[in-house]
Amino acid sequence: MANKMISNPFVVGKYLTDEYFCDRIEETAFLLKQIVNGRNVALISPRRMGKTELIHHCMRQSDIADNYFPIFVDIYATTSLAEFVYQLGKAVYEKLAPKSEIWKQRFFSVVSSLRMGFKLDPMTGEPGFDIGLGDIKTPQTTLDEIFNYLEQAEKPCIVAIDEFQQIGNYEEKNTEAMLRTLIQRCANTSFIFAGSKRHMMANMFTSPSKPFYQSSITMGLNPIPLDTYCQFAARMFKLGERSIEEDVVRSVYEDYNGCTWFMQMMMNELFALTPMREKCVKSMLPQAKRGIILSQEQTYKETLSQMAPRQKMLLQAIARDKEARNITSQEFISRHSLPSASSVQSAAKGLLSSDIITKDDDAYRIYDYFFSEWLAKVY
Repeated sequence: MANKMISNPFVVGKYLTDEYFCDRIEETAFLLKQIVNGRNVALISPRRMGKTELIHHCMRQSDIADNYFPIFVDIYATTSLAEFVYQLGKAVYEKLAPKSEIWKQRFFSVVSSLRMGFKLDPMTGEPGFDIGLGDIKTPQTTLDEIFNYLEQAEKPCIVAIDEFQQIGNYEEKNTEAMLRTLIQRCANTSFIFAGSKRHMMANMFTSPSKPFYQSSITMGLNPIPLDTYCQFAARMFKLGERSIEEDVVRSVYEDYNGCTWFMQMMMNELFALTPMREKCVKSMLPQAKRGIILSQEQTYKETLSQMAPRQKMLLQAIARDKEARNITSQEFISRHSLPSASSVQSAAKGLLSSDIITKDDDAYRIYDYFFSEWLAKVY
């Protein structure tokens, strides 16, 4: 439990403590069971459903924190094996090297391919992870050395790699096979492979032709149950000496299909709008939504400015439908005055690859619910 309440208990985009973390009791127990039994896990869920916070939550549990070295690395922005190695090496160094001087020296000794990239801090005289991508001359060799370092750690290591599907886009086409080979050799290290592009992740871990086939226990992440989130919201408002009508929480849950980040964002804004010792009521919903959308408006304009005209037209059409089906049909094209089926198909491909829209079965929607509402009403 937190010693002191933060100003707004609806934390967005980061993990603080158990007190501000909603539910996920069964998912936490399942993930911890796999870890303590030495099984690798592929955690697959839509973006902003709370997978990253779940990983941090599990890593903070005493069974893990006391008995393992938990290491978290986000590779969403990486585009090559060298960038992957850089991010992993930095995360490993920052976690293990500060434990003792011996481990710091051992890092330099084991990860010898990066030795020339390490520099002394001018203030403390201590060596630090002060290297650039250009210092990684042979990524595969360096990666092998990092894994060897993990295997020599005093306690078992857990490496959680967020947005793992990115490795499928690297220019080095053998990345999956190479990583699978290195991971198979690990006896002291377990892995959590978390990803939000469900089709890519499912293909990686369930396709017999892929290197990671049957290498991990696969788990998904569904929305937190409505009643559970209602109880959580009421408790958080009570912590802040406020209250909230249950219908408000239910309305937010339905508007955002139980997607954790967007619900938390709305509840954060609603909490901010509710004076202390007063009640949050349904009439506050439009103001809260408007406040969030206006705060993001410049970002939305920048996003649109980088799109081709036909992508903008398709995006607005999807926003108006909220969930668009049969987007290459003549009915959809005519109703939204779109150019042609081929141009729609091409635009959709680009929007999907940039994560601006998502596709579930045959339904397309804009990933950011607030962006969708702004686009449908303002643009």
